[in-house]
Order: sequence, then C-alpha cells, then structure tokens
Amino acid sequence: MRLYALCDQDMLDKKGISLESFIGIAKKKNAEIIQYRNKNADIAFVKAQLIKIRKLYDGFLIVNDAYELVEFCDGVHVGQEDLKAIDTDVFKAVKILRSVINEDKILGISTHNEEEVLQANAMDLNYIGLGAYRNTDTKKDVSSLLGDTLDTIASKSRHHVAAIGGVKLNDSFEHVTYNVIGSGLFQ
Repeated sequence: MRLYALCDQDMLDKKGISLESFIGIAKKKNAEIIQYRNKNADIAFVKAQLIKIRKLYDGFLIVNDAYELVEFCDGVHVGQEDLKAIDTDVFKAVKILRSVINEDKILGISTHNEEEVLQANAMDLNYIGLGAYRNTDTKKDVSSLLGDTLDTIASKSRHHVAAIGGVKLNDSFEHVTYNVIGSGLFQ
C-alpha cells in the first residue's frame, strides 16, 4: 500500500491537530504525497501553509484547487465541480489547467464513477482520485459510495488511481496505486 495523505485544514481544526503533528505522522507512515486542502481560507493563508509544509516535508506536495499557488508545491488536485468552474467542458478545463501549471507539475482530478474515469483516460493527467469508497467525515456531500466496485472501476483507468473517501491504511486493492487517508492516519 502506498500512502497519499490528505491534510484537510477543516479536519485539523475540528480535531485540534496541528499541521506539524499531521505532517509528522504522515512522514512516520511513509506518505509519498501530501495534499493540502482548505476550502475556507484566503489564498494568503493557503500559501503560508504550503510553505510551512514544504519546510517539514520533502515528498510530493499537492494543493487542492488553488492552482495559482502551484509554484509552492509539486502539483494540483481539482474536483469535478472545480473543473466545471474553469470551463463547462471538463476536457477544455484540464487543457487550461495543464497550460497554467506546466508539464512538469502533477495534475490530478477527482472521479466518482466509470464514466468519469473513461473521460479522464483522454486527459493529460498524472493520476485520478476515485471514490468515495465508504462514508467519510471529511466530505458530507457524497452521493454514492463505490464500495467493492471501486477496484473494478479503477482497472479501467490508464492513469494512476488514488482511492478516496473513507479509505483506511489496511484497505487492499488490486488496481489502486495510492490509499488516500486523512483523519484515518491517527487511528
């Protein structure tokens, strides 16, 4: 199992966990990637957090949504709704993002079903997030859970797949590259 640690600021605040503690645990558990997600702060705060993480962690650092801050990390992850905010055509949105963040940066998007995975196969991406696998405290708007079908859908991706949504450290998949763990790191 390869670990992709999801550092969600709301979760840190809710559980009273410092950024430094989260990064320390992610490092102890050999996280290859850390994604910093903050849906509520201004861009200056997100930038400061990325700089702080970079000082503490030398693995791959991804920022959620804030592609304008890509110079402070190794790449960007965006959800389907965030893609559609860039352009209603998700294919165009990915092309726009790729032109903004350059080829040397990592680009990942969220997918939730086989149709979105097949669409992503035609996009210039480094990975996809696929889920939700099970219920999670981090996302309240999960419309459908993939459960055991996640691995079957993942087999259809030409990109690396990061299993998202309620994934645990001990979950095992055949066609998934990364288990994305947020608050589950503390279990």
